[in-house]
Formats: sequence, structure tokens, C-alpha cells
Amino acid sequence: MWLNKFKIALVQKDTDSLEKLLNEIPKFDNIEDMKQASYLFKEAMRLLLTLKDETSSSMRQIKQNINFLNVTASNPANKLDIKL
Repeated sequence: MWLNKFKIALVQKDTDSLEKLLNEIPKFDNIEDMKQASYLFKEAMRLLLTLKDETSSSMRQIKQNINFLNVTASNPANKLDIKL
């Protein structure tokens, strides 16, 4: 049951469910379930690293966009500027 829930969370990329399931790891009855869980843990680690990289890239792009907008924004005229 736990393995099935973990597989579903992994396929759906549901990090909240993955975290919850990782906090509730059961004792496995046989070696096959242990091997399967080990493989799924590796896949979950790959998924989390991929999501981390995507988030980092998005944040970098947002920062570049903000910097670009700040540079290209027109400077407002001062209230005391008489050259209007």
C-alpha cells in the first residue's frame, strides 16, 4: 500500500505527499519491497533535484527581468524640475 502511494506521488510530482510518505516509511516484509523502495527513493531524489534546478532557473530569470525593468523604467520628473 505504501509503495503504491509513493509511486503515485512520484508520478504526479506531488512533493507534499512524498514528504509525508518519507516521514512514514514502514518496515518492509520482504527484500523485493526493500529493493523497490530503494529504487523509488533514488527516483524521488532525482525528481527533487530537477524541481530544485527548475526553481533556481526560474528565480534567476525573474531577477534578470526585474533588473531589466528597473534599468529601462523612465525616471520620473522631480517636482521642482522647471524644465517640464
